Amino acid sequence: MKAKHQRLTLALLALGAVVVAGLLALSALKDQAAFFYAPSDVRRDGLPLGRAVRLGGMVEGGSVKRAADGVTVHFVVTDGQATTPVVFAGIVPDLFREKSGVVAEGRFEPNGHFVASNLLAKHDEKYMPPEMAGKMHETKTLEPDAKQ
Repeated sequence: MKAKHQRLTLALLALGAVVVAGLLALSALKDQAAFFYAPSDVRRDGLPLGRAVRLGGMVEGGSVKRAADGVTVHFVVTDGQATTPVVFAGIVPDLFREKSGVVAEGRFEPNGHFVASNLLAKHDEKYMPPEMAGKMHETKTLEPDAKQ
């Protein structure tokens, strides 16, 4: 076999190996991928039953209800157009509160309720950790003549 044909064969085998590895990775990730939905997406497209998804939006004001067991929390997620009831059993993040952003990971039940296995509380760009809030200093001007 000529060296030219040998290089071509090697290149084709390498390309085939990369394609096979990519297909294996995609098939392995297929079950782990969590799609993101807003409540209006669920209303428009229907319930994505039988797979892990993320539901994102704002926690509706007045909707947070804690169960007697002290662990289960019922609340409603809204995007301003539609709402979705959510139930979560676990410790909620410190930033979780009404009228705040949330991303819930879990599954939909056939009755339309979302059962969350994990909650991620979102914050705005002005968020500052509590331990840093008291340590911030006032920004002064660089101009020597300016009154401070």
